[in-house]
Amino acid sequence: MKFNEYTYERPNLEDLKSKLETLTKDLTEAQDAKEALSVVKLYHKIMDNVDTQMQLVLIRHSIDTSNTFYDDEQAFVDNAAPLIESSAVKFNNALLSSKFRSELEASLGELLFKKAELSNKTFNDEVIGDLQLENKYTTEYVKIRSSAQIAFEGKVYNLSQMAPFTTHKDRKIRKEAAKAVSNWYKEKESAFDEVYDNLVKVRTTIATKLGYENFIQLGYDRLKRVDYHAEDVQSYRKQIAEKIVPVVSDLMKRRQKRLDLDKMMSYDLGLTFLNGNPEPKGDRAWQVDQAIKMYDELSPETSKFFRFLVDSELLDLDSKANKEGGGYCTYIPDYEAPFIFANFNGTSGDVDVLTHEAGHAFQVYMSKDLIPEYRWPGYEAAEIHSMSMEFLAWPYMELFFKEDTDKYKFAHLSGGLEFLPYGALVDHFQHEVYGNPNMTPKMRKDTWKKLEKIYQPWKIYEELDPVGEGLFWFRQGHIFQDPFYYIDYTLAQVLAFDFWGHNQKDPKKTWERYLELCKMGGQYSFVRLLNEAKLPNPFIDGTIEEILKPVNAYLSSIDDSKF
Repeated sequence: MKFNEYTYERPNLEDLKSKLETLTKDLTEAQDAKEALSVVKLYHKIMDNVDTQMQLVLIRHSIDTSNTFYDDEQAFVDNAAPLIESSAVKFNNALLSSKFRSELEASLGELLFKKAELSNKTFNDEVIGDLQLENKYTTEYVKIRSSAQIAFEGKVYNLSQMAPFTTHKDRKIRKEAAKAVSNWYKEKESAFDEVYDNLVKVRTTIATKLGYENFIQLGYDRLKRVDYHAEDVQSYRKQIAEKIVPVVSDLMKRRQKRLDLDKMMSYDLGLTFLNGNPEPKGDRAWQVDQAIKMYDELSPETSKFFRFLVDSELLDLDSKANKEGGGYCTYIPDYEAPFIFANFNGTSGDVDVLTHEAGHAFQVYMSKDLIPEYRWPGYEAAEIHSMSMEFLAWPYMELFFKEDTDKYKFAHLSGGLEFLPYGALVDHFQHEVYGNPNMTPKMRKDTWKKLEKIYQPWKIYEELDPVGEGLFWFRQGHIFQDPFYYIDYTLAQVLAFDFWGHNQKDPKKTWERYLELCKMGGQYSFVRLLNEAKLPNPFIDGTIEEILKPVNAYLSSIDDSKF
């Protein structure tokens, strides 16, 4: 069955509410643990069906934001989600107060109950209207970005399609492309300011109504972070500022020398090599063919998984007009189908997506038989699977890059290091914003500029570049759509480096460890998962420095002047 044959039917909210009320009553009145467990399983089945419909809307709307049918359905979902959550929280309350809780915990795992407790903290009926507004504003942000029409060299492009020009080896083209993108963000400055101001205010209102001091802890609780806190993340960011920023500064000096520049400007940062960045040697269809070969060779499990995605047309990879930017992986429960969404543009990022999002998709595919709450790990843990898959795919990169394989590997590994300070910057910025929700838009931009100097001291803007006025974060969708999520990428990047180090020595054993990690799904909280999977804890001082020793040694051993 192919993706376009998956049927969408708008959920009947009244009918759903009635069913969930009945199940809540049945759970409360259950005569024994067996009966209670069967009620929970029926609840999971119903919620899987609802989630299936919502995921179909998300995917089809993001593929074409101008499709009026799915635009209307997205508006319906934005309004319906908090109402459905209201019924779900009532069911969770019955679960938490069940007289058979200890037996249910033994069957379902204690983390389900911890997550249910957090769901209670992060929601009540009083905030339904505010949550609907929050959804509306995040959808507005997506529409602003996906509406971009940038005139460049006689043609019109969206933001994703501008990437080959902003990373072009011809400095004049790079500079002009960066200027065109900057000018578009400047044109839309007031629209971005307004939508973010609305988001900060409504999230702060929700936090206050739920009894939080501000949105920060609510943001953490929404992400189901049960075993680390803002203080842990702060000390982790400190490790990055003290240990990683100097290393990346040195990498930037090497890059400046490679690019033969007297002064490296912000518009140069997209280029890694003077003769151009490594690019895949074929189009989207060719790359998918190479990916089939790669996953066939990697393991029987990845072969079966990736062929299922391709045969069922569960990949939408081409960049096109009115398509949402970025890339993601989601899961459609009733069809047991992961889905990969991306915007290919002919850069090495295409291959990164084919490995990164496939890491997410493979993990959920291996966890599909777990209960819904355990199919995905927590956000920070989920990114371990995706980023590690990028590195586990290294032995097969020659399929995509041929003679430029070593060049790609150097760019990929150094790029992972260079990403860490930026990820910490995005996180630090959000802590400042939500800790001081009355900031004006100008104050937010000034805060970004100040933090940029700490985490990216090598970044120098043109004097009249509007993005240099503190607008760069407009392009970071997570800041608008998924507050506090972005640091998870950096945590996972550090742990992916650990997988990379082991894979250099013993690929077979490293793959077996990775496969076991995927099968664990979301049964454990983040720190517990690290313990179960025997992975180092990035929050402990000194961990980052230790993990990065082999990475630094590898990068130092490469003569990058030959690229």
